[in-house]
Amino acid sequence: MAESQSGELLSTKWQEAPNRGAAILSHLGEHVPLIYCLEAEPQQREEEQKVEEHLLFPLECFLFGEDPHVGLEKLQQCDSSSLSQQCGRVFKEGETVYSCRDCAIDPTCVLCMECFQKSVHKSHRYKMHASAGGGFCDCGDLEAWKTGPCCSQHDSGTSVAMETDECTLDSALEERAQTLFRVLLRYTVDMLVWKETDELQEELKPKVKEDKYFCVLYNDEHHSYDHVIYTLQRAIRCDQNEAQTYTALIDREGRRAVKRGTLRSCQQAKDSIRSNSEQLTQQPLRVEILNTAVMAHQTFSLRLGTWFQKIIGYSVGLRQVFCQVALDPCFDGSKLSLISRVMLHDAGLYKGARKVIHELIFSSLLMDTEYKRQFAMKFTEHYQQLQEDFISDDHQRNISVTALSVQIFTVPTLARQLIEEGNVIKVIIDTVMEMMREHLDSNGRFHFQGYNSDKFFRVQVIFHDLRYILISKPSVWTEELRVKFLEGFHVFLCFLRCMQGMEEVKRQVGQHVEVEPEWEAGFTLQMQLRHILAMFQDWCSSDERVLLLAFQECYQVLMSCTNQPFRSEPTDSYMCKQILHARQYKVSQEPVSIHLPISRLLAGLYVLLCQNGAVRYLPDFVDPARLNYIELAEQPLHCIVLAAQVCADMWRRNGLSLVSQVYYYQDVKCRDEMFDKDVIMLQIAASKMDPNHFLMLILLRFELFEMFNGNCSSKDQEVLKQWNRLTEEMLYLIIIIVGERYVPGISDVSKEDVTMREVIHLLCIEPMAHSSLVKSLPENESNETGLESVISKVSTFKKPGVSGHGLYGLKNEWLKEFNPFFYHYSRPQHSKAEEAQKKRRTQEGSDKALRPPVPPPFCPAFSSIVRLLCCDVFIHVLRRVLQKAVEDRSNRWTEPMIQRALHLVAQALLEEKTQLQGSNPEDVTFDFSLKAQKIGSEHGKSLFHFLSKMKSLPSLEAQKDMITWNLQMFEVVKCLREKSGPVVSFPIHQSKSEELFISEQSVHDKEKVERRRKAEAAKAHRQKIMAQMSAMQKNFIESNKMLYDNVPESSSQSETTATVESRMDVDDSRVAVGPQQGVCCTDWEALTCILCQEEQEVQAQAPAMVLTACVQRSTVLTQCRGKTLSVKDQYYPIFMPPDLAVGTHTGSCGHVMHATCWQKYFEAVQNTTRNRLHAELLIDLENGEYMCPLCKSLCNTVIPLIPVEARHLDYDSAELVGQHLTLSRWIQILISRIRGLKPAREADNNSEQGADQASALSVEEQADFRSILSFGVQEPPKFCRSITEMLMVCATTVHRVGLQMAPNDLCPYVPVMSWNTCAYTIQAIENMLQEEGKALFGALQNRQLAGLKAVVQFSAAQRLKSSHAVVQQHFADMLAVLLPVPNVEDTPSILEVDFFHLLVGLVLSIPVLYQEEAVDLQPSAISTAYNHLHILHLVTMGHMLQVLLTTHDCAVIGGPEEGDEAQAAAALYSLVSQHTDGLRSGVSGFTVAETVKRGIFPFLRCATLFFSCLTGVPPPEELSIVAESPEGQLPFICSYLALPCNLFQLFQDHRDVITPLMKRWCENTAISKALKSEMHIIRYPRKRNRLIDLPEDYSVLLNQASHFKCPNSSDDERKHPTLCLLCGVMLCAQSPCCQVQLNGEDVGACTAHAATCGAGVGMFLRVRECEIVLMASRTRGSPYPAPYLDDYGETDPQLGRGNPLHLSPERYRKLLNMWQQHCILEEIARSLEVLNVMFAFEWQML
Repeated sequence: MAESQSGELLSTKWQEAPNRGAAILSHLGEHVPLIYCLEAEPQQREEEQKVEEHLLFPLECFLFGEDPHVGLEKLQQCDSSSLSQQCGRVFKEGETVYSCRDCAIDPTCVLCMECFQKSVHKSHRYKMHASAGGGFCDCGDLEAWKTGPCCSQHDSGTSVAMETDECTLDSALEERAQTLFRVLLRYTVDMLVWKETDELQEELKPKVKEDKYFCVLYNDEHHSYDHVIYTLQRAIRCDQNEAQTYTALIDREGRRAVKRGTLRSCQQAKDSIRSNSEQLTQQPLRVEILNTAVMAHQTFSLRLGTWFQKIIGYSVGLRQVFCQVALDPCFDGSKLSLISRVMLHDAGLYKGARKVIHELIFSSLLMDTEYKRQFAMKFTEHYQQLQEDFISDDHQRNISVTALSVQIFTVPTLARQLIEEGNVIKVIIDTVMEMMREHLDSNGRFHFQGYNSDKFFRVQVIFHDLRYILISKPSVWTEELRVKFLEGFHVFLCFLRCMQGMEEVKRQVGQHVEVEPEWEAGFTLQMQLRHILAMFQDWCSSDERVLLLAFQECYQVLMSCTNQPFRSEPTDSYMCKQILHARQYKVSQEPVSIHLPISRLLAGLYVLLCQNGAVRYLPDFVDPARLNYIELAEQPLHCIVLAAQVCADMWRRNGLSLVSQVYYYQDVKCRDEMFDKDVIMLQIAASKMDPNHFLMLILLRFELFEMFNGNCSSKDQEVLKQWNRLTEEMLYLIIIIVGERYVPGISDVSKEDVTMREVIHLLCIEPMAHSSLVKSLPENESNETGLESVISKVSTFKKPGVSGHGLYGLKNEWLKEFNPFFYHYSRPQHSKAEEAQKKRRTQEGSDKALRPPVPPPFCPAFSSIVRLLCCDVFIHVLRRVLQKAVEDRSNRWTEPMIQRALHLVAQALLEEKTQLQGSNPEDVTFDFSLKAQKIGSEHGKSLFHFLSKMKSLPSLEAQKDMITWNLQMFEVVKCLREKSGPVVSFPIHQSKSEELFISEQSVHDKEKVERRRKAEAAKAHRQKIMAQMSAMQKNFIESNKMLYDNVPESSSQSETTATVESRMDVDDSRVAVGPQQGVCCTDWEALTCILCQEEQEVQAQAPAMVLTACVQRSTVLTQCRGKTLSVKDQYYPIFMPPDLAVGTHTGSCGHVMHATCWQKYFEAVQNTTRNRLHAELLIDLENGEYMCPLCKSLCNTVIPLIPVEARHLDYDSAELVGQHLTLSRWIQILISRIRGLKPAREADNNSEQGADQASALSVEEQADFRSILSFGVQEPPKFCRSITEMLMVCATTVHRVGLQMAPNDLCPYVPVMSWNTCAYTIQAIENMLQEEGKALFGALQNRQLAGLKAVVQFSAAQRLKSSHAVVQQHFADMLAVLLPVPNVEDTPSILEVDFFHLLVGLVLSIPVLYQEEAVDLQPSAISTAYNHLHILHLVTMGHMLQVLLTTHDCAVIGGPEEGDEAQAAAALYSLVSQHTDGLRSGVSGFTVAETVKRGIFPFLRCATLFFSCLTGVPPPEELSIVAESPEGQLPFICSYLALPCNLFQLFQDHRDVITPLMKRWCENTAISKALKSEMHIIRYPRKRNRLIDLPEDYSVLLNQASHFKCPNSSDDERKHPTLCLLCGVMLCAQSPCCQVQLNGEDVGACTAHAATCGAGVGMFLRVRECEIVLMASRTRGSPYPAPYLDDYGETDPQLGRGNPLHLSPERYRKLLNMWQQHCILEEIARSLEVLNVMFAFEWQML
């Protein structure tokens, strides 16, 4: 309330003041310095609160004349237009914007994310891309859209364009607004355009001037981050962190005060900064010294910018007042408006000020039609000065006021007004000309040698403005528009005159050019003008008079060019009784330029005249007598000849610059306004000249005239080679001139026909992706190729698989349109297309003749071009070419030359046939066939004669089909000429064709029958051989029965199992645990080393064989993502927690080597890799990484191959032992052994007390202590030294990687980590098989199976290399979870351990209990069988109880209660209830049974895999088949593991033993906490982890990213939202604001997140870049295609194409499989190996 009263009092005081402006400024002068730029900077929130209270609120009170809230309500009630129809959202750099390809007037019309989502365009063909910043949303602008101009949010229900609304403000409010806006806007502009020498106004000056100043450092683009940091450290003596903070703020905001102090101290800091920065670069940093009061006022002026936006957003009336104030001229002598002042000073403003001003312009002047027009006029008025400032500036264009041109020049109505009233075309071109005047030579042509590339790039941006102005051609022309457009066109021609003939080149003879001439600038200019030239022609074509006047002007400018290439008088040339009067000119000797924009523009205008029919009026504008078509054709012909000579290697001494120019001359980026227009100009000349004279001119310019006249010869092979090549190119040019008619105006075709022909010829090369087609097609000014309108007509689409992209293949019916000499083919494309089509015709059984297609007829103005094909010179040239081949002058002809000649013959015959069929033969003057047979016939050497002779030449076998087709065409034409009319001749010709077709068809059918007969014969032969082999095999078995009697009956058993499906118990040979254990039959076979290729069997005493392997930490199975594990945890690593937070996975590619071979290879890799660039990105040498020699998989260790220990059980003895060794007896013996081993261990440690205790054991205790040995012992296997070494190498790596510790082979956890990696790897494989729905056995790849078996055997052998005492202690600790082991305390409860890890550890460590003091012993086969059986039973029961306790509150499952299983389950549940509190009552036995079975099933599957690899006993066949339901496989798994099918029977069978154990287990305090929900518990079966669910439409993800707010930064700078695919968290990547410390090193948000979420492995989606990033460590990562495809089956990294994207489930599943199979590390290594990185990317900063 006090604030309200003080604000109203102040406003009243200002209102009553005689000079209200001065009163307001005085208040600002008093209070602004007290809020901003204080010595102790306040918090941002406190500062803003003071600004609102003391400054902004009083201003608003003055504006409304009362409380602002009350005034605002009144304003909105009476102002119905307060809500704007336009969105006007200003885009930040990197923000995603959308453009509708169907509805946008031009590509610059875009929508923001929110408007697009609520618009009709979402269902249209749209494009999305990242904004460069500085534009705004066009939603609501009716001139920007054909349909759907407004989204649902901005649709006001009106169809009126953006017009000026009536101001509804009352007069008092309007007056106050004018006063306030004029004072504050003037204040803001004065402060922002402030100069160091300026003085504050009297009202703003502080009462007491203090000697307090700021040294302010400004941003520029010349100095790097490091330069500025270094300079600040040296100049103001700050530390590095402070300097980095300053630099980041300067880069973001544009400036920063780096020192506060007296004027002298600030001056010293300024001098120091300038001198230090000048030492690094030649340009010093910009530094200014500002008084604290000035700095405060400048800061507040920026705050006023955002306040203005808020105020004018309240009402259209307030906005109009503001616009009027901004545009009104000031009365300070300059007569400039405030907006003009700020525009002209834009280049001097810092980044933060520019952004505020530009956003203010967007929200005010550009939101109102009339004021937008006025602003556009001001902008055009200052255009040249603004562009000059921009070019001398060093900031990017998106923060320059010149970027506003796109907002005004692209509005069609505004563009017309600017042309008529502001002559904007002339203004823009004059500006360009002024900027480029320094590049003119003495002849007035551009010469860019030694140009400034940065400045030249900025000049090019001006051409964008010219494109914007011309982007929409007028539908109605006014006389004023004609005059101003033609004036602008004249200026444009003057600019083109400076390009005509620029940068001429002259053939270098003798020695290579010393300095390559500059050429990129010229072609860059040509590319910028490409669309502008087309748009000028498009504008001209829309008005007949403009078109004729433009042609007249263009012709006059062309004739006035000073670089006409004639220096000699015309001479006469003779050939075939024809005389050509032309000037002498040789491209190989005279200067020639490839830049002829005026000649080409003239050709384009002439075609438009023909297309519009206006060519009939041309004589009224250009004197026909002055139109010399030879002169018009000369320069384009020189360019084509130059390209031909470059192809003939005549210009090779001129270097690569000329080769590059010729390449771009014919490339898709330039050809439509260069090569294509040159061809058109030659076609124009050919249509107007005598055909013989035209061909003679071509021969002269190709320098082949004398050769075809027979007046010159040479024996120089180089010269002959050049002549041949030039002849090929000359014939090719004639083919193009006569055959290329797909140009609107030259023939009656549409633009769609042209595009269709381009696509057909591209698809004739090979099936192509949509993006490849788009790149190969020319784009129009709207960046459209027209592909979508034709692609479905001519091709079929083949969808992609899990990799690659979708492909378009040409439909067969369009193959007839293929032209092997299509003029847009490059040389490689021509070869590929020809080869592909010949291959296709061969497969179809057709001939290989690639005949020309029938072209569309020429338009009347060009119809005379076909006379070239029947003129005397043409016949003469072809006859000479064919004569060389017939006379076999091998060095005078080439096959491509003959191919082109045959194609020309075919073109001529097709033309003659078409004319004969279309009219009476007597009226047809086209007589190629007659001349081809008559000329030279007196010597028997006519063209037809040579053609006939060529058919039998073996050197032209490849062209035989084409020759035959031409000869047949001669016959067809002859038949057409001999008949009286087309009615009679047509059937005869048709019957001949039919006969030919029938004969070809019959041959084709015979070939098919013959192929079928051969295939059937081959099939019968194979069957006969197979039968013979089968008989031989049976005979061998019969004769060698003794060999087969000893083989286990696995095959017969599988047949029995398959036939008796109802039998649920499995044969004894398929049991892996207990006294019925089967025989091992899966030992290693003989293996071949991939390095030395020697074969060896895996034996204990043989040299070690090893598998390549990769050990890595994994969170694939975690149930608590983000949790980490370390040795500091209470029970880890001896006990793996049930959430499997972090495991150690060991995978292998399955490739085998000798250990010695591997060691040599590893040493060699280390030596060579150290010298590679960025070797640390590929492999971590310090941690033993290397690439597999064969498949290049990343590895970091090797697993030694251990032979499976053969165990042959005596089943009778085993049964006898079983009667004594019951579970209770086994437990008793085990406890006694452990009790006795403890004193023995202490004795081993030289403890006398321990020795006394050991000797003090009673006789009875000694007997119990050794009773474990009475059930059978044997010697452990002895391994050779190399196997022992490799065991330690692998174990050390697993320990180092798994625990992230330094290598230490004496650590007691080394064997534990080996068991853990064995268990975790099995669990990961079982999880993967379950996820993919595959069988437990038979589905794994050989490499996975070999790796798993090797890991299990390696883990089993660990006990032999570790300290027995340590392993014995580990066994006792693990067993204590289940049994009351003496002297072991503080054991975890059964809810706090993973029972499969426990099972593996107990099974693999129990053999050490058999170790005696002086003798190495291990249990016999029988003892092992019972040990495994009892451990498995005990662990299984413990796990069942664990499952029951963690899932007791699950949903009730209905089912029968009478079965044994349900009753046993109910009994167990009842028993557990007696020992615990919290179990839910009333749970049925069936529910308990089903819940427990489902929970324990993954454990049993893992146990099956484990014992299969450990014992080598083959599993039942049923486990190799995918079951319909998991429960269906449970009986077979139980049988294999010697468990009862009714698992609850275990509790019945061992009731006496298990009851007290259960009571002990349930008494643990953790159980009661879990049942009371006081601790987190894991439910079973565990949740299978998958990647997060992604939306089907990618725009949904972009929408999420647009709302992402960085948690550590409040600025609006571009962020890189990055989505973790493992957990779904959105992170701020590649940004200093989110860097954290990890192990003492600064890392980015993604790296830090991957360390906890994925144990160092990460899979992220960079949303705005549409790219997956794979990370494996702080220094390694690689990009990977995102699983989003467009409608054409292609990914779109960086959203380069911008097509709508949709999720591909197959590709996303591929990513899931890569993660689940732990292949991310491998994928990264392979991609980096392929990329061969030159510049390292700092992945740790991601």
